[in-house]
Amino acid sequence: LEIYTTAVLTASVKPPSPPREEEWRTNMNVLGDLSCKAYRSVVFEHPHFINYFTAATPESELGNLNIGSRPARRKTGASVHNLRAIPWIFAWTQTRLILPSWLGIGDALNQLIREGKKSELQKMYEEWPFFAATIDLIEMILAKADMRIAGLYDDVLVDDPQGKKLGSELRQKFTDTVRAICEITGHQKLLQNNVALRRLIEMRNPYIDPINILQVEILRRARADPRNTRLREALLITINGIAAGMRNTG
Repeated sequence: LEIYTTAVLTASVKPPSPPREEEWRTNMNVLGDLSCKAYRSVVFEHPHFINYFTAATPESELGNLNIGSRPARRKTGASVHNLRAIPWIFAWTQTRLILPSWLGIGDALNQLIREGKKSELQKMYEEWPFFAATIDLIEMILAKADMRIAGLYDDVLVDDPQGKKLGSELRQKFTDTVRAICEITGHQKLLQNNVALRRLIEMRNPYIDPINILQVEILRRARADPRNTRLREALLITINGIAAGMRNTG
């Protein structure tokens, strides 16, 4: 309540500054269009994405567990359109890839950087609170993700070579996104300007990592023995543990 009240009063008494140049709004629109196109090219247009998503995440198992107030899918069928928003984010958060929160952003930023707009993007970050807040939120999500853990899910659970290739490409996109964000912010590493949050994440990770490793093995066994209730109970425990540690449930 105190944080909420402070934010409302601050925004009311001293509203955020508008963009100093109209070109900055244009850049934001371009970034939005480019990132949306890159996102859709993977999620909706890649021929192996659905199979990869089903294999690499616990999405299928979430529908069989007694969690959530509504079914994970609006209707049956292997399509992203059928998924509800919470299970969609939840599944990717469990694997620590957190794909929907950053996919496409690196492509957009790198495109503008290649067009010679790096210094302009840096000025936008320094002088436009709206753009800075957006970049800082993305940076926080990137800091929470862990490609070592995401790679483990692929190694153990994804059998299709095309799926493994896609997973590797996505992890490379993550690396490219981190690099682009750091170029814009001028940071040497993620969350350089928020040491308290960075240390908090670093303190939590050693406790979350073993739960992820357990979840990967439980998923492997559960898929080989889908009627095993003890494995389903163990999986639910790991899901709750990861969600609590990540401070994100979807």
